[in-house]
Amino acid sequence: MRLIGFAGWSGVGKTTLLAQLIPALVARGLRVSTVKHAHHNFDVDKPGKDSHTHRLAGATEVLISSANRWALMHELRGAPEPELPELLAHLSHVDLVLVEGFKRDHHPKIEIHRAEVGKPLLYPEDAHIIAIASDAALPDAPLPVIDLNDIAAIADLVEAHAAPVTAIEWRQAGD
Repeated sequence: MRLIGFAGWSGVGKTTLLAQLIPALVARGLRVSTVKHAHHNFDVDKPGKDSHTHRLAGATEVLISSANRWALMHELRGAPEPELPELLAHLSHVDLVLVEGFKRDHHPKIEIHRAEVGKPLLYPEDAHIIAIASDAALPDAPLPVIDLNDIAAIADLVEAHAAPVTAIEWRQAGD
């Protein structure tokens, strides 16, 4: 299983890019999974559903299964947020994992940059960024810069630079 991340400021289009990139990678015959970090509280369950009732009642994990899919929800109940390697251990084996967020972790990443957002580039502060996908020319960038709309070129970059999960030197606690 290989992994590559996508990092960038909020509003630069990381999710939009992944929504276009995933089908391109799947069309190349790759099995793809994603991991997304959320900086806010979120809920995937609906009030009134049995699974929601089970969680509210105090269950640590609730697994929902049907003929079409299954989902596992795990409540931390005050435990620390798991690190990316622990989350990856819960995934089924696939060819490629695309990570959105977790920008402080030490895995190869493509920075997503949109000039109109007006935020500085991340790459000078992150040695794990291997390229930039941007909507603007960045002639002074010391990394490869790919047009944000060139999905085939970004897919090529992903295939070339995704690292085996077992080869990544993960950050240490407090890093």
